[in-house]
Amino acid sequence: MKYFVLTLSDKGSKGEREDLSGKVIKEIMDSINGELIGYKILPDEKELITNELKDLVKKDIDIILTTGGTGLTPRDVTPEATMEVIERRIYGMEMAMIIEALKHTPHGMLSRAVVGVANNTLIINLPGSPKAVKENLNVLLPAIPHAVEKIKNLGGDCAR
Repeated sequence: MKYFVLTLSDKGSKGEREDLSGKVIKEIMDSINGELIGYKILPDEKELITNELKDLVKKDIDIILTTGGTGLTPRDVTPEATMEVIERRIYGMEMAMIIEALKHTPHGMLSRAVVGVANNTLIINLPGSPKAVKENLNVLLPAIPHAVEKIKNLGGDCAR
């Protein structure tokens, strides 16, 4: 599975903060033989994020994993940008992340992360915290390969 990591961080885009969450995503995706085909850091600017996602879904990418910008501050605009790009939401994956987050902190209920499909690409919004990225992505990991197969209309019948 080919994947792209898009980190959304004002400080990260200025080189003022190391992107530890992007590294966690890579470590986890390596565990399922994911192929990192791109990585980028953008500031928390809705138009920039939307345009980047629109460009990425035109490419041969199975999964776009974003990190950051899913909270409640005025600069957290990743879900809004993602909603402008996706064609279908995957609520079950969103709920799985919230349920997992609530096991670790009551603040998990504040997540606004979106998961959806655009042009046969799975887009997953992850939190900005490395710890939360690990918790959220690990809970989705067992379903990601099957989701990609179904999105791309590969594989057999689910009723087998």
